[in-house]
Amino acid sequence: MVRDGVWRKSTRSGGEGDCVEVAGFADTVGVRDSKDRQGPVLTFTESAWSDFVASTRMGQLDTSR
Repeated sequence: MVRDGVWRKSTRSGGEGDCVEVAGFADTVGVRDSKDRQGPVLTFTESAWSDFVASTRMGQLDTSR
C-alpha cells in the first residue's frame, strides 16, 4: 500500500506548518500533506515526478499563485 513507504520532508521546510512529504514506491512516487498523514495521497509515475522536479529546479513553474 502507498502509505507504507518511507516519507520525507524537504530540508527547506523548516518543520513548520504547510509542507508536503514524498515517498518512493516500486512504480510510483507518493505525495501527501504532512499535517494530514492519514489523508489522501497523490501518486505520480517516476517519469512525471522527475519532470516536475526538473522543471521546478529550472524555475519553469509559475509560483505566483
